[in-house]
Amino acid sequence: MHFGKYLKAAFLNRWNLLAFLGSAAFALLSGRPDVLMPIVLACEIAYVGLLGSHGKFQNWVDAQDAKAARAETSEASEETLQQILRTLPQELLERFQSLRTQCLDLRQIALDLRRPGIGAPDVPLDQLQLTGLDRLLWIHLRLLYTQYALAKFLKKTSADQIQKSIADLEQQVKQLPSDDQDTRRERVRAALQDNLETSRGRLANLNKAHENYELMKLEIDRLENKIRALSELAVNRQEPEFISSEVNHVASSMVDTERTMNELQFATGLNALDNEPPELLRARTAVVRN
Repeated sequence: MHFGKYLKAAFLNRWNLLAFLGSAAFALLSGRPDVLMPIVLACEIAYVGLLGSHGKFQNWVDAQDAKAARAETSEASEETLQQILRTLPQELLERFQSLRTQCLDLRQIALDLRRPGIGAPDVPLDQLQLTGLDRLLWIHLRLLYTQYALAKFLKKTSADQIQKSIADLEQQVKQLPSDDQDTRRERVRAALQDNLETSRGRLANLNKAHENYELMKLEIDRLENKIRALSELAVNRQEPEFISSEVNHVASSMVDTERTMNELQFATGLNALDNEPPELLRARTAVVRN
């Protein structure tokens, strides 16, 4: 299957198509298509086979596929970003902006200490750090949105009302004779039991939502502290490799949090957190609501 991908890419290469179609047209117009056309086809098969099996060409095809995949995931992340910016309350946006601004300020200090008075472009390792910080800021922004969505869900759902409904249903079930064989009453009992189980499930889901809301609050505070510590580390330690490893370590520690956010899609409506993060830190202008 993979080799077929390379053969297809080799055949659909525009220069190959141009040469093949031109040669085929010449063979058909030459007056001897029965002789020339098999030669053209044989040359085409040989060329496609050789090019498709060449290691460098296969690497190029894989790189193009990866580039296309990154473009798709980046587009999905950008759509999610705009959805968050349109919905998130101003105070939560300002909380994110404050953290992002501090990262930018501390990063500039680190660059000035490294190269005083020189506005030199970032070195590759610094770009790697920025990619890691972008991911952490992206998680932070989505945490804020998840907390906001859960707050809306909890505000619309009353635990007292559900508990009252459960108590009423339990009372109705108790009032039914346990030894009654009447078919109609058995159907009533089954309907009440099903409704009771549904209400208990709603209450359990609501309690879990409360727990997740508190967890989101704690994770937001923890991640903010981590991001600030990493930004300050860039000023105090001029070791790009160490800082990059620390960024990756913090990102790895958020795996369970990312999984929890993915499980809360029923409340947030966001796509799974498995796409490339948007350039939140590297953008030249602030991330603001449109």
